[in-house]
Amino acid sequence: MPSFSWLLALYLAALTGNTDGAVARESTERNCSLTPPYLPSTAVNTSLQLEELRVQMRAMNISAYIIPATDAHLSEYIAPRDARLAFMTGFTGSAGTAVVTLNKAALWTDSRYWVQAERQMDCNWELEKDVSISSVAEWLISEVPKGDEIGFDPFLFSLKTQGDYNINLESSDRSLKSITENLVDKVWKDRPSVPPDSLTRLPDRVIQRTWQEKVEHIRTQMGDNPYKPTGLLLSALDETAWLFNMRGNDIPYNPFFYSYTLLTMDEIWLFLHVERVTEELKVYLNASCEGALCVQLKGYDTILDHLKNYVTRPGVKVWIGTEYTNYALYEVITPQDKLLTSSYSPVLTTKAVKDETEQQILRDAHVRDAVAVIQFLMWLEKTVPEGNATELTAAEYVDKCRSKQKDSRGPSFATISASGPNAALAHYSPTKETNRRLTVDEMYLVDSGGQYLDGTTDITRTVHWGKPTEMQKEAFTRVLMGNIEISRTIFPSGTRGVNMEMLGRRALWEVGLNYGHGTGHGVGNYFGVHEWPVGFQSNNIGFRAGMFTSIEPGYYKENDFGIRIEDVAVVVPVQTKYGNNYLTFDTVSLVPYDRKLIDMSLLSSEQLHWLNKYYETIRSLVGAELDNQGLREEKDWMLRNTEPFAEIGSSASVSSSSLTLIALAVAMLHNIV
Repeated sequence: MPSFSWLLALYLAALTGNTDGAVARESTERNCSLTPPYLPSTAVNTSLQLEELRVQMRAMNISAYIIPATDAHLSEYIAPRDARLAFMTGFTGSAGTAVVTLNKAALWTDSRYWVQAERQMDCNWELEKDVSISSVAEWLISEVPKGDEIGFDPFLFSLKTQGDYNINLESSDRSLKSITENLVDKVWKDRPSVPPDSLTRLPDRVIQRTWQEKVEHIRTQMGDNPYKPTGLLLSALDETAWLFNMRGNDIPYNPFFYSYTLLTMDEIWLFLHVERVTEELKVYLNASCEGALCVQLKGYDTILDHLKNYVTRPGVKVWIGTEYTNYALYEVITPQDKLLTSSYSPVLTTKAVKDETEQQILRDAHVRDAVAVIQFLMWLEKTVPEGNATELTAAEYVDKCRSKQKDSRGPSFATISASGPNAALAHYSPTKETNRRLTVDEMYLVDSGGQYLDGTTDITRTVHWGKPTEMQKEAFTRVLMGNIEISRTIFPSGTRGVNMEMLGRRALWEVGLNYGHGTGHGVGNYFGVHEWPVGFQSNNIGFRAGMFTSIEPGYYKENDFGIRIEDVAVVVPVQTKYGNNYLTFDTVSLVPYDRKLIDMSLLSSEQLHWLNKYYETIRSLVGAELDNQGLREEKDWMLRNTEPFAEIGSSASVSSSSLTLIALAVAMLHNIV
């Protein structure tokens, strides 16, 4: 699943007649220029909440209020109770910023969601087709009188976000005002509550390190830090879940629970909804004592006061990871000599390297996941020619296939099920308005994943059931070449993904093609499907053995088709002729690629050899699991689709030597390797 998107918004029902339940664009989007304004049935009346919010704003003496689309942990996925942007605007897209003044309201979002916003918002709202903080600041300067204050909830601002607003507003005679009590919450009368479900601990069979061992390991890193922090503040939800080997279900698709942790050399404070902690869990956490390995349970909402009290102690220094610490917690750690910052906390960087047990069970989860995806692809082969499959039914069926596998815990994200022009949108998900029937005449892209007790999966396959065009075959093959070149590259330990990311693009660049999303992201063990700080982005850390990442180049032809090939791979040591401490990738996603889309004449002998070895692995590992589950028909399908390719020489458009030279040049440019 790509971690960044870049394409135009969902206007697909107007592109083609091949839709299910699509209606004309004129009747589905608002028209605020008419008198009276035209609003579709999907638009939400926001007059009451705006009126009530403005009452709160006047009481706080602010002229504007900023509403982000995140939660207090700066999470990618948020719980329904944190969907403040949706409550205020009616807009349910995953990205955006709203601003309310005393007489106007505006929403900023990217091109994926412009049409959706026009369908869901009423005419109280302006739509600003931008996402930059500078754009929001310019609008604020034009609408807010000089000398007035602009309110924001510091729990929903990252350090960078707050800093960027300050920079853009600093010379305008307008200033930010931090208000820790969220004003939207004060007017949201039916705001969803925290789920009542009890939290759980992971069973011993899926863990190698106890929480006590993890705590001591992190304390060792604190002690080794030359700046000598006395405390470590954990704000990201996966940090606390990892540290204590615990899971919850507060966030859709993610087994997290609302929590913070403050860890010192001799105390552990865990901030959560205490009423959800069972007696068994209290015993597990040693919650009845006060020693160095006893967890003191505190109310979730007491974190700010507790942190304030802690920093009043003499000689303390609090270590935070700036990527996931909100501004509310940051601003109380004063003076500055009591603060130590790094981009990521030692918990996130430690968690990124899986231990032996985590590596093995994550591999095992991908084997079972491959069985589910094979069953899904077989179903498509039968159902699509009969005309009985749509994007929505396909998305439902792949989730159904996974649900039958051992230790299944549901999908790891909303399935991207896209055919024809819909697939040209990297983050498209089908709706009733845009749903298309799958046909043998078009390409189909499915990006899906599962949560299992032993691992998280994410895989994308692109298929065609009829006769693909030559351009489609070439584009698919070049995307596959990019996937293979990254997967088989050898690199020194510590090399950052950004320095090899271009290997995924090189074959596409040679013919003037490209893609606009990231090339890969970290993947967790029954955690988030996008697990930072691993991946190929500029702010990711260097690769080390034991890390798992997706590898997902693609190509998208606007209004026509989309291609993405995504696999998850683990970083493993490799023997080289002369050097030591070198690494490569071992692909753990085990589903064959569509043979009819591969132009063998473009592949080098090295790429063909890699592909055949990969298919041997599928036959061995997935074949054994299919036997274990008694799935003979599925095994026959797998064997047909993993027949070895003839390894003959070719005039490959990308030579291994040229790829290596380019990678080294990029690495030298970044002064990394």
